[in-house]
Amino acid sequence: MSETSIKIDHIIYELLEEKKFATIKDILSTINASEVIVLFEHIDKKEVPVIFRLLPKDTAADAFMEMDHDFQELLIKSFSDSELKAVLDELYANDTADIIEEMPANVVERILNQVDPAIRKDINQLLQYPENSAGSIMTTEYVSLRLGITVGEAINHIRNTGINKKSFYACYVTKNRKLIGRISVKDLLLAKDDSVIIDDLMKTNVISVNTLDDKEEVAKLLSQYNYYALPVVDRDGRMVGIISFDDALDVMEDEATEDIEIMGGMTPSEKTYLRSSPLDLFKHRIGWLLLLMVSATFTGLIITNFENALAVQVVLAAFIPMLMDTGGNSGSQSSVTIIRALSLGEIEFRDIPKIVFKEFFTAFLCGLVLSCACFTKLMVIDRIILGNESVTLLVALTVCVTMWATVIIAKLIGCSLPLCAKKLGFDPAVMASPFITTIVDAVSLLVYFGIAKALLF
Repeated sequence: MSETSIKIDHIIYELLEEKKFATIKDILSTINASEVIVLFEHIDKKEVPVIFRLLPKDTAADAFMEMDHDFQELLIKSFSDSELKAVLDELYANDTADIIEEMPANVVERILNQVDPAIRKDINQLLQYPENSAGSIMTTEYVSLRLGITVGEAINHIRNTGINKKSFYACYVTKNRKLIGRISVKDLLLAKDDSVIIDDLMKTNVISVNTLDDKEEVAKLLSQYNYYALPVVDRDGRMVGIISFDDALDVMEDEATEDIEIMGGMTPSEKTYLRSSPLDLFKHRIGWLLLLMVSATFTGLIITNFENALAVQVVLAAFIPMLMDTGGNSGSQSSVTIIRALSLGEIEFRDIPKIVFKEFFTAFLCGLVLSCACFTKLMVIDRIILGNESVTLLVALTVCVTMWATVIIAKLIGCSLPLCAKKLGFDPAVMASPFITTIVDAVSLLVYFGIAKALLF
């Protein structure tokens, strides 16, 4: 929370106690919706409806759409029917549909009773699409122009209807609802004559998406072409909505957050950290911790099987943490790089030969440098400076060769598992740091004791 937000937080607290609502209203008129949400995160919930009612109309609608669902439910329950209708009238159909999906049945019924019949029809249509589809995040409010009209007629149409549209920078030319072309407001304003037919100005090679396309792929497409919006068509080619850049941005943010949580060994959560209770955090973390704990028992079994070798060369046990950590870190570097490249669409499964070759060469160089540094450390610091006579030349050689092999194996595992997961239809983020570290730990121990047997016993 910024210093400015903290000051506003304290000021509003004091003004609420003094019941100086007019002053609070003046302060709230100077802040934007995102700052309002931050303010709500740090005040008592019972004060939220009071402050919300003091917000300017536009700011209130923007804040309501962006806030957490528990805040939305709290406000809806505190609203009168007229207050609820006033807020819903400021929202687009897809925004209202998003809210409805997270609300209990009694709240949903109340919301639907306060929206216009036409909007209710659009909302019901949006709710029928699969959760991760383009149809579920599109908005049905867009500017549609008829084929064959003039520039002047198009501008008048935008002027009369644009206020109710989510985006009118890009307009779509249709015939019997079939998508024919795309034309920007800029093209219309810069046309030489208002009598020019828009057919002569529009672009016919329109990039569109289907209602059932994956919303994450649609977001990538929108980012790739730098469009303000993408038209959405149904299976018959009829235009049914658009996906705007802010909708795509929300998708990318949600996907990035989900990937980070999965890569950290947690089940994704829809709540913010401050609004998550200890029980919520427990539920999202304990499953992965149990799985990783059970999988980590393999490393214990490996050490147990080689306890006789460790009894002869006790010094070998001192280097196990270093080798396991180095292997885990090496595998994590590769997996995170590959997962990020997959999410950006830079690589595909067919690129695996190139990726494996590149990672092998990188691992070869990294392993060589790490092994040389480790050998110098063992012989100079451990043996000479610290006087550890058990660190012999063969022991140092065993540790360093193991490190070299471990880095190579770890990076190959780290780069290949996310690609295989993606190919099998799983989220590549599952194959991130915790999971790969567990696998690499077991492999590094097998390599370590295998090399130790060959060189020392």
